[in-house]
Parts: sequence; structure tokens; C-alpha cells
Amino acid sequence: MYKLSSSFNSSKSVWMAGALLLVLSFAGCHTIKKAEYKKDEDGFVRIFDGRTLNNWIGDTTYWRVEDACLVGVVTPETLLKRNTFIIWQGELPENFEIRVEYKVSAKGNSGINYRSEKIEGVPNALRGYQADLNGANTYTGSNYEERRRTTLASRGERTILPPIRVSPDSLQAYIKDNQWLPKIVTGSLGDAAALKAAIKDDDWNLYRIVAKGNHLQHYVNGVLMSDVTDNDTVNRKFTGFLGVQVHVGPPMRIAYRNFRLKKLK
Repeated sequence: MYKLSSSFNSSKSVWMAGALLLVLSFAGCHTIKKAEYKKDEDGFVRIFDGRTLNNWIGDTTYWRVEDACLVGVVTPETLLKRNTFIIWQGELPENFEIRVEYKVSAKGNSGINYRSEKIEGVPNALRGYQADLNGANTYTGSNYEERRRTTLASRGERTILPPIRVSPDSLQAYIKDNQWLPKIVTGSLGDAAALKAAIKDDDWNLYRIVAKGNHLQHYVNGVLMSDVTDNDTVNRKFTGFLGVQVHVGPPMRIAYRNFRLKKLK
């Protein structure tokens, strides 16, 4: 999620201690077998090989492979001034399903961007739809459009985005508190506390993204968390890049494993 960051007053020694805790809390990636690029029996293709960053491009100050996981780390020495992504270089089909497991530190903030575009002159940045997630589970499951319309559906919302004659350069007037104001909430996906309870803290969770035409759904651990129908013909996208994010803020760690993609009809 691309949000204005607050100031951080913690001392460097506290950050260093926190960074050590991040490392200790992420043992366990090695339990996953190293993946190969091949189609599984259920039609999914593994797009991260578990050994290298082949076919992924990002700043290796922040991104690496550890124990078969794609890992993003921000330390006290590498704090970010803007969000940065590692971007998959393969072809993202128009209609698809993504399944990936993730584990994020308590103060971590990340997201899975899809149907996104690169930003000229800004290395390793993406603009587009995002399956949002964070360690505090404030945003996890939401549909947030990075660097554009902001929150298209908060967790628990089923929304429709109406047609609106607003160019990408004039979107700010329609945004308040990181919410896209023209969105229409057409229904609830469940009790807020129950939805949050379906997401594990400091543990592995399964994120599932289903994009078919202008219909976008985000699931966490099998529970539908947000549902967007994008009828905004000016600003919606049907194609684009896939990438994952480390966010501005305090030191953090995010790990992804079993990154799989399936083309849908």
C-alpha cells in the first residue's frame, strides 16, 4: 500500500533488536521443497524457482532468496523513502488465479501487485491493483490500487467501481483517507472480527487472487476478503505486471513461498 508514512522516533538500538527478532521469527522457509518451473497437476505454474531470482527484477539490497523463500527485508540501515518492488518478468495472462503463501513480521507491510504498470523514471516501482497485507492485519485482504485510486474495497466489502470521466492525473480529488470515494459498497462479506480472525498472526497464510475480466477477488486462507467489480473504463486495467512489495516504515521482513500462477479462460 502506498500511504503517507508517519515519523519514526525509535532509537537505532531498538530497531537493531527488532531486526534480530525478525530474523529469529522467520525460521521455517527451509521446510518447503525447492520449486521448479513446471505445471502442477492442478494446472498451476510455479513462477519462483526457490533457488534464484531468475525472471524477477528488483533491488537486491532488499530482496533475496533464503531457504526456498522469496524474502524482502528492510533494516535500520536500509530504510526506504518510497515503496520498492521485485517484479516478475513473465507474461501475466488477462484472466488468472494466483496462489502464494506469505509470512510477514508484526510491523511489516507488503502487497502483491498485479495488472500493474512500471513507472517511467522510478526504478522498481509499480502502479496498479494490489492484494494488500500487513503484519497487524489492518489491511490484509483489501484491494488497494497502488499510486492510483487507493482503496477499492476494504476487507469485508463487495464493491462496484462506477464509470467516471476522470483522467489518472486528476484522481486525487476523488480520494479521502486512502479510500476511493466513487466506489459503491454493495454488500458485506462477513463479520469484521471473524474475517480478521481467519488470518494468522506471525505465521504462514495462503493468499489467493482471482482476476477474471473486471471482477477481482482476494481470498486469505480460503476466506473471501474483498470483491471488486471495476466498471471504471478509464482507469481499470486488464493486463500488466506482477510484483511484490516492501513498504516505507520501520524495519520489516516479508517471505513468500509456493508462488503459483494459473491461466483462466
